[in-house]
Amino acid sequence: MELLLLICIGLVLYTYLGYGVVVWVLIKLRPKRQPVADSPDFTPDVTLIVPAYNELDCLPAKVANSLGQIYPREHIRFLFVTEGSTDNSDAYLRTTYGNAVEILGGSERRGKVAAMNRAMQQIQTPIVIFTDANTQLNLDAVKNIVRHFHDPKVGAVAGEKRIQTADSESAAGSGEGLYWKYESQLKKWDAELHTIVGAAGELFAVRTELYEPVSPDTILDDFMISLLIAERGYRVAYEPEAYALERPSFSIIDEQKRKIRIAAGGFQSMVWLKNLLNPFRHGLLTFEYVSHRVMRWAVTPICLPLILLLNIGLVIRDGWASGWGVLLAAQVLFYGAAWLGYILEKRQLRWKIVFVPFYFTFMNVCALAGLARYLRGNQSGTWEKVRRANAVDALI
Repeated sequence: MELLLLICIGLVLYTYLGYGVVVWVLIKLRPKRQPVADSPDFTPDVTLIVPAYNELDCLPAKVANSLGQIYPREHIRFLFVTEGSTDNSDAYLRTTYGNAVEILGGSERRGKVAAMNRAMQQIQTPIVIFTDANTQLNLDAVKNIVRHFHDPKVGAVAGEKRIQTADSESAAGSGEGLYWKYESQLKKWDAELHTIVGAAGELFAVRTELYEPVSPDTILDDFMISLLIAERGYRVAYEPEAYALERPSFSIIDEQKRKIRIAAGGFQSMVWLKNLLNPFRHGLLTFEYVSHRVMRWAVTPICLPLILLLNIGLVIRDGWASGWGVLLAAQVLFYGAAWLGYILEKRQLRWKIVFVPFYFTFMNVCALAGLARYLRGNQSGTWEKVRRANAVDALI
């Protein structure tokens, strides 16, 4: 029992602390990757695709933000995919912007992935950039992403996701922002070592010739598209100076729905990407994929309840005076703080000291719920919009 407990603790510590340390050390031991330099003469044709199902409220800001990108206008197209929308998005875009943007509509709602696959059939530019309608990009985003494609070994580029929070935001929203800061640092190290393992759908780009249509019931389309490119031997680069600003989920319930869906998508992706578990074929990619994704999505959420149950069993056997009693007391305090954060969140009260235990526990509980959802088999590729908090002013 002691050995199993220690193994579980070791796996959790490696997932959230050890992996970052190992990657940092490996980076220091190998030649430093040359930074990507601006090349004013490198301005390939680009299409910016915006999936926009019933996003009429977001369109004025999104179109203005897209048209404001600092990139030669003759080399960029803007394609808004409004398939299935019932909020008159098509009419608004046509009457307001005319030929400045292109529209791919249709009355049938087949889901985001099917719409993306359909859109890609019309793309003639060598590079395509995907971005969500409810995000705002910094005005250098396209330029900063495109420069990576000067390297023929780069098959895709991921931008950075930033959560736009105010001081009074909910614990879920603030925890989400803290999580993405941590995730962004890991992505920087992953990219410097070899490749990142999964792009965020808020902002990522691919070489058009490398895009592989994915199944319409795919939940994490961004993750699958980028990993399929990495599986073929191309790097997925990371560009932190191309970022998408997004507001946090409106409430803890909305964030819970989003996290459970993402977790279910994670298990779906792991099954479909089982070939990446072969280190003899994929080397560093397998190491990064297992350590950064598989461990976090499939191993840690199971280890955490095991640690608690095994710890209780050891205290019952050896008593509170043993070292196991100290560990159990620490767990009780940690999960007590997480529960307090949940109660305060339900009452719309905020206490920053509980952000970390609350969001950490929240993520892993949602991961287990996502596993249950995946095992039930009720996956869908149709867009499930989650309410976001109202916008706050930001300089982009």
